[in-house]
This record gives sequence, structure tokens and C-alpha cells, in this order.
Amino acid sequence: MAEDNNKDIQEKENLEINDEVLEETEELIDEVESEENLAQKEREKDSKWYVVHTYSGHENKVKISIEKMVENRGFIDDIFEVVVPTEEYVSTTGGTEKVKERKLFPGYVFIRMNVNDVTWYLVRNTRGVTGFVGPGSKPVPLRDDEMKAFGVGKVALPDFDIEVGDQVKVTTGAFKDLVGRVEEVQQDKRKLKTFISIFGRDTSVELDFDDVEKV
Repeated sequence: MAEDNNKDIQEKENLEINDEVLEETEELIDEVESEENLAQKEREKDSKWYVVHTYSGHENKVKISIEKMVENRGFIDDIFEVVVPTEEYVSTTGGTEKVKERKLFPGYVFIRMNVNDVTWYLVRNTRGVTGFVGPGSKPVPLRDDEMKAFGVGKVALPDFDIEVGDQVKVTTGAFKDLVGRVEEVQQDKRKLKTFISIFGRDTSVELDFDDVEKV
């Protein structure tokens, strides 16, 4: 009987010790997680926005590739957000209006990140990326006013009021100051085609909206 009592006491003491160890372990885990969360918030606070140049039409592929890399390789503490700025516009086809989406800055992807040797290498060597925007492809963070001007997500652009048949004057480039007649307007690409007289012959030239003004 005495032996059974001693055994029960020993088991009770072991349970109490295990409970104490478990409680101390849980407290230690909570403390470590709290410190890690604080460190992550500090790293995110120090992050800045950068821009990378991509091959045309590869913007979304680059975005997805970087996001997968962050998730699979554990870079959530250094790369926080990848954005392809877009806007909505109304397209009219056959008398039917449809709301569509287009990229504000074709060929560019915006990334909020902490740049170091590892993150620079991984982003720079992502398939479809041609380099960071900056002198010599050296990453240069955007200023707050630049990010506000560029916008992230949906941003409205000024309406383009030039239509087919309008006369426009080229304001920049090799055809500067020449006047032409608009033959096609591509709202989704923010480009137009115009006939310009070159050496006495009408030539079709494709220009960006920003390269012309209405006469």
C-alpha cells in the first residue's frame, strides 16, 4: 500500500513538473514570437518603393513570380508588396460600352522592399525583369511625392479628347512641330496613328498620347 502511495505521489509530482515546463515553454514561445513580430514591423517600416523595368507584356508574370518567390523562399520580412498600377476605362465596340482595365505604366512593376544583396539578386534575376530603374540599374527608392503622383492600384488619367480625323502637332522627337491627321486612336495603349507628310508623301506614324497636341 505504501509503495502504491509513493508511486501516486511521484506521478503527481511529475505531472506538476510537466505542467510547469509546458507553461514556461509557452511563455518563451510567446516572447520569441512577440520579438519576431516587432522586428518584422520595424523592417517593414524601413522598406521603400522601387521600380523595375520588364519586357513588354510581362508585368503581371513578373509580379506573380516575385510573390511566389517571397512565399516559397521566406522573404516576407524583406519584400512586402508588388504592384502593377492600373486604371479602368470605357471601351465602345459596335455601340456597346464595356469597362476594361489597362496598365498605367506598361513595362514597369512597383515593389515595396528592403534592398540588400540577396533581394536585389533575386528580383533582378526574375524572368522578365530587365533591371531596376536608376543610374546603372542601381535601385533608387521613390520619394513619397513620386509614389503619390504614380499611384498604386486604380488611378484616373486625364481624358484624351483627340479623335479620328483631328489635326495634331507632334511636340517631341524626330517629327517635332510636324502636323498630321489622326487615322486611329488606341485608348488601351494610349497611342495613336497619324498621317504625316514626309518628303511630300503621307506616312503613317504611331505616337504616344503625350507626344502630340490638338491643333
